Amino acid sequence: MDNLRHSCAHLLAAAVMQLWPNTKRTIGPAIENGFYFDFDFGKVKINDEDLPKIEKKMRQILPTWKGFERHELSTQDAKKEYPGNEFKEELIDEFTKDGQKLSFYKSGDYWDLCKGGHVENPDKVLGNFKLLSIAGAYWRGSEKNKMLTRIYGTVFPTKEELDKYLWQLEEAKKRDHKKLGPKLELFMFDPYSPGMPYWLPHGVIVLNELVNFWRVEHNKRGYQEIKTPLINKRELYETSGHWDHYRENMFLSETSEKEIYGLKPMNCPNAMVVFAKKSRSYRELPLRLSDTDTLHRYERSGTLNGLFRVREFSQDDAHIFVSENQIKDEYMRIFEITELFYSVFNMEYSYRLGTRPEKFMGDKKVWDRAEKELKAILDKSGKKYTVLAGDGAFYGPKIDILMKDFLGREWQMGTIQLDFQIPKRFGLAYQAADGTLKTPVVIHRVIYGSLERFIGILIEHSAGNFPDWLSPVQITLIPIAERHNDYVKKIQDELLKNGVRVNVDDRAERMQARIRDATLQKVPYIGIIGDREARNEAFSFSLRNIKGEDKGIITIDEFISKILKKAVSAKG
Repeated sequence: MDNLRHSCAHLLAAAVMQLWPNTKRTIGPAIENGFYFDFDFGKVKINDEDLPKIEKKMRQILPTWKGFERHELSTQDAKKEYPGNEFKEELIDEFTKDGQKLSFYKSGDYWDLCKGGHVENPDKVLGNFKLLSIAGAYWRGSEKNKMLTRIYGTVFPTKEELDKYLWQLEEAKKRDHKKLGPKLELFMFDPYSPGMPYWLPHGVIVLNELVNFWRVEHNKRGYQEIKTPLINKRELYETSGHWDHYRENMFLSETSEKEIYGLKPMNCPNAMVVFAKKSRSYRELPLRLSDTDTLHRYERSGTLNGLFRVREFSQDDAHIFVSENQIKDEYMRIFEITELFYSVFNMEYSYRLGTRPEKFMGDKKVWDRAEKELKAILDKSGKKYTVLAGDGAFYGPKIDILMKDFLGREWQMGTIQLDFQIPKRFGLAYQAADGTLKTPVVIHRVIYGSLERFIGILIEHSAGNFPDWLSPVQITLIPIAERHNDYVKKIQDELLKNGVRVNVDDRAERMQARIRDATLQKVPYIGIIGDREARNEAFSFSLRNIKGEDKGIITIDEFISKILKKAVSAKG
């Protein structure tokens, strides 16, 4: 697929050079789901309205492309191909610094500096392409360099695959959590706190319900919740190893007493401190410590992306202290929790094993043993998994939870990490059955992952239609006329007493307009009250769901027992 995408990037550049011959070309790589090419158009300004013209020229050129011919040029001859193009000259000097020759690839009348990777019959396989957008991009990603014009496109082997992808893009725009979140009054951002969401009342309900569900299910499984300081001295992170491996991602401050503190970017060092505060016995293991404390990590401003990439967030965290012979059983327990949590949200998921990274802590033999252990556990689980070499944490290998959403996009959600290193650095020990002191192994794990990111993904996965138990407003009551307001207020009070999240819309608007507004706010149920309903002594209302289906007249007791209790039981 990369060869197809890179070949189409060449086709894009050929069209641009015919339309604007004075343009300076730079690079055009394949990327996930497509390709891009960066250009310096000089004084010419182009925008998205020019994309159809470029596409038309690409289709005119394509029939002349019968293949890609490889040529080798010297540094001097290569530079002659790009007079006045400082970008290509920089690449040429870089590619030939050790005396290598340069490869060029030619198709039709177009050729360009290129390392290769192309399709054999471009005229037959490149037709299913689409240019998507235009954006600015600094040369080589540095803000110190010139701003270029980047044209994004995509290409697929078949028209069906292209059409499906374009549908996914359009559907993703409708589901964009950065638009839906504020519209549904879940969260907002403010320039005074970049990358740190303000949770609005509706969003706080969603957050709290997710944590409540997490808390109940973990209490059942022997987890003990803790809460630890958000700011810690530098020395804590030096002990854990994060100071050497993670310092650039931390928010740091120096006190008037010249002590350096850091906002905690993860919970594990504090969990180690809790374990170390008293003597431990093998009888306490597995010791499962959980928490949902606020964390802070410094992310570059250009990488911030709604709830997907933030600087302040919380995790459904846990640190499980085990003996080596308990690792397998504990991982299977975690897999059981994972299945429960993801089935509740109708999420299809798989696992990915991340192995030893380049910068790692500890002994290679211990790493090899840990990786072998995790692979055996994954094999036994029967769940689909892949391996990503070098993607482990600096202190141990990990298993990531990969979720596939409604649009078929894959997201990394939770992670389950195996750690033989940090417990040693903290000098942790427990008394084994034979009376000797042994170092525990720690399993670091999150199931939701970042709660902020999980909610962002859930919004897009469900298009904002949360499960009934999670919906910020579970029912909106609409009085047909002003004379029904008092009766509606009584129904509202009764629902509130029973823990139902209810809203009343008694605005002086047409009933259909109020129904439409409740539907746009993704309220799962609407209760309508008129003369007929008000005559009933049992607090009844006409119920319809978000799909517009009429459920008939129903009493409060029936609504709670038949509708909401059934919805809540779906949590497991």
